[in-house]
Amino acid sequence: MLAAVMRSVPTENLEVSDDITLRDVGPGDVKVKVTHSGVCHSDLSAMNGTIPQAPPAVLGHEGAGIVTDVGDGVTHVSPGDHVIIAFSPPCGTCAYCTGRGQPQLCMNGLIMMSMNPQFRQGDEVIGSMTGCGTFAEETIVPSIAAIKIDADVPLDVAALIGCGVTTGVGAALNTAKVTPGSSVVVIGAGGVGIAAIQGARIAGAAEIVAVDLHDGKLDRAKAFGATHGVTPDQLEDVKTEITGGEGFDFALECIGNPVTMRQAYDLIRRGGTACVVGVGRAEETFELSAFEMFFGEKTLVGSMYGGADVRTDFNRFLRLYKTGRLDLEGMISRRIKIGEVNDALHALGDADVVRQVIEFD
Repeated sequence: MLAAVMRSVPTENLEVSDDITLRDVGPGDVKVKVTHSGVCHSDLSAMNGTIPQAPPAVLGHEGAGIVTDVGDGVTHVSPGDHVIIAFSPPCGTCAYCTGRGQPQLCMNGLIMMSMNPQFRQGDEVIGSMTGCGTFAEETIVPSIAAIKIDADVPLDVAALIGCGVTTGVGAALNTAKVTPGSSVVVIGAGGVGIAAIQGARIAGAAEIVAVDLHDGKLDRAKAFGATHGVTPDQLEDVKTEITGGEGFDFALECIGNPVTMRQAYDLIRRGGTACVVGVGRAEETFELSAFEMFFGEKTLVGSMYGGADVRTDFNRFLRLYKTGRLDLEGMISRRIKIGEVNDALHALGDADVVRQVIEFD
């Protein structure tokens, strides 16, 4: 089958191969015909080494498709079911999944995703990004990663729920807990930023300021719910206009840069919340003084997978889509084939791109 393989790190291109195969389906496995996969900036982060991923590996972690086979012990899905693949699924039994109510932090699920690589090229074992490998026509994942959805949901929009939408919408609703009537600034108006803007809108924020370097992205952000769109040099003026200079109630950083993480903290008022959504490099840091942490009483929080419980939130977000409150179709800027994946990766960051979706025949 066709699949896009990362052969080295760092690298600028994936190798699209037509001789990739799958291992046999084992107990607890679900085999999925991938119909659609989003091209996410995290795939690029794996290629440049920001997100650790050993090569060789089939990339792609934002996908949806149709179950074609299940292993022994799998009862919640059957062949023919439509599913979204979750890259960080909850095991359902550890302290994070039960007593702590934080299934997005489950380490058992992350470990299970990487324990039994599913791809082969001849005799070579090929890994996969976060155990998903949705840049392939088929994949095998642990059953906990196959989240069943209604068959009437288009699978192209469903794929977006697998990462970008859940990460952004969930950060606003679950992690930052944006409140009705509040002021929100979202730094970065890419795919995750657009999802965060939609999450803030759904939460009832009064003002939502999108910040980006590209005017085209700012115009698009307004179509998804931003009330203001500004470049970084305009930000102080709009902060003064909206908050009297006091600072925003909430800031969501959707880039993964330590400079903008620090900026998010500076942009909120005393007692406000800064939520780091973007993924930065492990060696990068930013500083906060001991006094400002005390005096400002600000909340600085990271957001892993939008603070989501994929078992319920995937379908909760799809209900918002069905009722017209969450625009997923509008987020798809381009539909491509797997052979165009490198062009799509190079286009990440372009002003006219929110999400590019690979369509498999």
